[in-house]
Amino acid sequence: MEAIATLRPLVEFVTAALDPDRELAERFRKGDRDAFDLLVRRHQKGVWHVVRRYLRADADTADVTQQVFVRAFRSFATFRGASTVRSWLYRIAINCALSWIRDHKREQPAEIADDALFEPAAAPGRISDGEDNAALRAAIAQLPPKQKMVLELRVFDDLSFKEVAELADCSENTAKVNFHYAVKRLRDILKGDHVARD
Repeated sequence: MEAIATLRPLVEFVTAALDPDRELAERFRKGDRDAFDLLVRRHQKGVWHVVRRYLRADADTADVTQQVFVRAFRSFATFRGASTVRSWLYRIAINCALSWIRDHKREQPAEIADDALFEPAAAPGRISDGEDNAALRAAIAQLPPKQKMVLELRVFDDLSFKEVAELADCSENTAKVNFHYAVKRLRDILKGDHVARD
């Protein structure tokens, strides 16, 4: 227990060095509201994409995205810096989206939105650009929730496995295992779908 306490400052130092938003976070904590505006501009699109994968309507996604930043603004004092600002915002986004779904369960259609997974993304490792979007979307929808979340965060948001693990509330190794099984299962589903269409 004592060893963990002595390592915590080192972990925070390394995280701070790797987080391009750390300076803005510190400026905001010191009362610079413009710093928060810059954080919003920097991460608004990414947060919107995370929320959009959970919600069907653009209007609902916009509302929940706004809620994410309001919640972040109000709770910035609780941000300890153990993760990057982006990871922290994405965790808030996932929680807000899941809360919205829970509160609007009867209104939310069961299927995934047509364009939710195929917005332009910086992710270098697209599963396959040649795959039919509808088949890929249907295959991703068949994944178990944890595998689906890990796959989407890793591929579509281009997060490291460390960041994925933080957001999925699991170890980094567990995130890697879930990703491996998600990709394997997607290949099997898509292969079966391809055989069925032939």
